[in-house]
Amino acid sequence: MDWSHSFRLAAPEELLTIASLVLLLMSAWMRGEGAARLVTWLAAGAIAVAGGISAMDLCAGASGPGTLAFSGLFAANALAAFAKVLIAFAAVATLLVAPQYFSRYAAYRAEYPVLVVLAVLGMGLMVSATNFMTLYIGLELNSLASYVLAAFLKNDDRSAEAGLKYFVLGSLASGMLLFGISLVYGFTGAIDFVAVGQALTGTMPTGAVFGVVFVLVGLAFKISAAPFHMWTPDVYEGAPTPVTAFFASAPKVAAMVLTMIVALQAFGTQVEAWRPIVIFAALTSIIWGAVGAIGQTSIKRLLAYSSINNVGFMLIGLAAGTAQGASAMLVYLAIYVPMTVGGFVTVLMLKDENGNPVDNIHDIAGLSRHRKVLAGCLMMVMFSLAGIPPLFGFWGKFVVFQAAVQAGFFALAAVGIAASVIGAFYYIKVVKIMYFDEPAMKATGKSDWIHQALLALCALAISPLGYLATKALAQWTTTAIAALLPMGV
Repeated sequence: MDWSHSFRLAAPEELLTIASLVLLLMSAWMRGEGAARLVTWLAAGAIAVAGGISAMDLCAGASGPGTLAFSGLFAANALAAFAKVLIAFAAVATLLVAPQYFSRYAAYRAEYPVLVVLAVLGMGLMVSATNFMTLYIGLELNSLASYVLAAFLKNDDRSAEAGLKYFVLGSLASGMLLFGISLVYGFTGAIDFVAVGQALTGTMPTGAVFGVVFVLVGLAFKISAAPFHMWTPDVYEGAPTPVTAFFASAPKVAAMVLTMIVALQAFGTQVEAWRPIVIFAALTSIIWGAVGAIGQTSIKRLLAYSSINNVGFMLIGLAAGTAQGASAMLVYLAIYVPMTVGGFVTVLMLKDENGNPVDNIHDIAGLSRHRKVLAGCLMMVMFSLAGIPPLFGFWGKFVVFQAAVQAGFFALAAVGIAASVIGAFYYIKVVKIMYFDEPAMKATGKSDWIHQALLALCALAISPLGYLATKALAQWTTTAIAALLPMGV
């Protein structure tokens, strides 16, 4: 094995590993909020550099055997690079908005950015996994850091409850995933994705079918697809808002890409076996996410159900079982990240004159009268999540439905389109409250320049100007999927 080649391919993960250790020592020796802010900027810088390295790999279109490292345990191909760029953007954005939020509780510690770096490291391993061992190590590294992040506000009962719920249900899902992996290994004799795919040709033994089901159920929990979404609304509402923003963006990208890799590479020769599961999860997520959000009064819970709803649309691309469907799924993810980050940055900017968070939807009534720009950006986020043209969110839904139609799944596309109309109701409801209800005059607090800059960047990305990136997105996603599917799925 060429160690130098392997270390070069794993450069982003090595950088994050070294950064996490150095920053952990700094957090042990340096105290106070000033030190925590310094560690935050250093952590954001390390993640940004790692994302930059991945961006170069993506532009180079890395694929083939030359992208395999450490005896084939790790792949630094274009698909992994694409996912890491999105993860890096989401992680940096959610890191930069954290200090102001936690300073109100006098609870910001340097351990917070270190945990985020470790979670991003785990996500990098997830999207670069070529076998179930690497998959599980990356998944657990991300999960363990996430459990602590959810419960970071130790004096807040809701945060502690969110961390405990996430830990208990996450452990259950990890156990199911591990049980499924053990069954797949037992019936194939392999843990490498390509080798598993080759071993599963023809008629699958019943035990292997159960293994596939358990693996997909474990991954469905990680992406919060219904009916395995039960943790999402409570954890999203109870966790600190910057943590919720992080959960809804970066880990979502990693888990969705990992699910795609497992389905199309490890189980790529048995598409007909897992397709009904994915279709069921897609439709259930779309409908339950839409219906469940209608009665919500908390903006964070509404965005949690919106996340479930959007996962369903992405799974339609996976259900197509084609390269075009997988590419559409990546396009949707690329658009979903700025929509989600923009939405939660807006939530962070909704606070009263004393700095207390404003989370009730009715408390932002008439927001357009006294905070026109903030209301306009939130309206763009809501309409984009609903898929209303000309905002860029429409393009994500369009490409996944197009992939489903071209794969012959007309009924699936039709049900998805019909269900998206249900989801549009609660998005439009928020806009109606902001623009047509009598002003509540509660969200009057001001935010710093970082929040404003991030919100402007996300609003620009999801505006009609986003369509200028469609050609580049199509090229990058096609290159990424070509690196994933050497078997010509």
